[in-house]
Amino acid sequence: MKKSPADGRVFSEPLPPVESRSAPMPFGLFQREQRSLFGEILDWMLTPLLLLWPLSLVLTWFVAQGIASKPFDRALEFNLQALTQFVVRENDKITFKLNAQARDLLRADDSDLVYYQVLDPRGTLISGELDFPPPRDNEAPEPGRVMLRDDVVRGDEVRVAYTWLARNDPQRLVLMQVAETKGKRSTLAAEIVKGVMVPQFVILPLAVLLVWLALVRGIRPLNELEQRIRARKPDDLSPIEESFIPQEVAPLVSSINDLLTRLKASLTTQKRFLADAAHQLKTPLAGLRMQAELAQRETDPVEIRGSLQQIARSSARATHTVNQLLALARAETTGRTLPSARIDLARLVPDVVQDSVPRALEAGIDLGFEGPDDTPDDCLMDGNPTLLQEMVRNLVDNAIHYTGQGGVVTVRVLLDRFSGVQILQVEDDGPGIPENEREFVMQPFYRALGTNVDGSGLGLAIVQEIAQQHGASVSMEDAHPERSRRGLRVSVRFTPTKPQVLRE
Repeated sequence: MKKSPADGRVFSEPLPPVESRSAPMPFGLFQREQRSLFGEILDWMLTPLLLLWPLSLVLTWFVAQGIASKPFDRALEFNLQALTQFVVRENDKITFKLNAQARDLLRADDSDLVYYQVLDPRGTLISGELDFPPPRDNEAPEPGRVMLRDDVVRGDEVRVAYTWLARNDPQRLVLMQVAETKGKRSTLAAEIVKGVMVPQFVILPLAVLLVWLALVRGIRPLNELEQRIRARKPDDLSPIEESFIPQEVAPLVSSINDLLTRLKASLTTQKRFLADAAHQLKTPLAGLRMQAELAQRETDPVEIRGSLQQIARSSARATHTVNQLLALARAETTGRTLPSARIDLARLVPDVVQDSVPRALEAGIDLGFEGPDDTPDDCLMDGNPTLLQEMVRNLVDNAIHYTGQGGVVTVRVLLDRFSGVQILQVEDDGPGIPENEREFVMQPFYRALGTNVDGSGLGLAIVQEIAQQHGASVSMEDAHPERSRRGLRVSVRFTPTKPQVLRE
């Protein structure tokens, strides 16, 4: 609390914020900070057992009460029937005459008291206790039938056996009641509960121990699996053996094996990329070094200029190779994580072609595009725009690169409106690719012989990788079979189904 110096008012100081730390609490009596499968199972097995044990005590007590009452009820009924023999009618008067044997029935024992009452048809007391509670008002008298009820006599809980007697006059019934306190019944019920519960004090800890041992034995295969995984070397990416693992853990191990397989493929791709990059960059870098050393030794300005021009060309080749390697690495390793969108090739391809026009003009190539203005919505496909642009760019660059000056390169987008298939075609009138080599040019760094054109051999490999990630197929054929320069037509056929890799 603070006090204002101006007017003396008292105001409360705001409390500092309290950091809320809420953590999920596991069900059961055994709480722990770190979640344990062993402890979780133990909780779910022992907690209900410990919660049900007090309930079983209560149920056992009620059952024992019923069991203990039955023999004493029969004895009480027998005593009542024996005493009814002493209720007689004499000269139109009801009397109750007890002999010595009958008085023994009413004699109190060490644990219980016995009360009785005999009422004539008018409700007048003939013999017994005056303050004996009467039967319920809604009961219809049934002569000769013995009935039982629980009641209270002089502050003691009693069990009452009563009946109506007809002594030669069915219209005038005599009520006789005998009550007994419940001392012996409670004692017997307690003995029964003890007989049931005492063994449970031994059985319950034994059951907990057996459950514990069973869980330790049941979870042992998991410990063995953990030891096998820990014993692996860092470079061991082989699948985990699934023959000796529990059935419940098999899906988890299968998922781990799948992860190891994908990780091994990823590492293999990275190693191949590094090896290919080192191999492809070694030659142009060596050329750059050699040309630089030659330029340092030359004194003729013309020779120095020639060396510098050669250095510039080697730098351009090295830059192109690096860009191609990076494009291939991006297509192989990141295609699964890039976002996908609805793709219209009729809009995407012209933008890439337009970006390639300056290079085509520099090389003296007539570059053109043929295709629809747009694509219907039901024919659009799902894909990654960045990768698809890279694929089109590589196809166009490859066609420009291998088509001589004065050649023609045509890019087409075809649409089958019935099946919704979009087809990308890049056609040139260059030397083409022999049919027996078309399968190999899709591999990285493979270059067809006899072209006499510098290149990295990565363009079509990038196209193949991106097409596979989009569920497309790549085919090649002669563009002009009737000519000596047959040219090449590369067709990429996109199916209307959504690629699985892009949904991840």
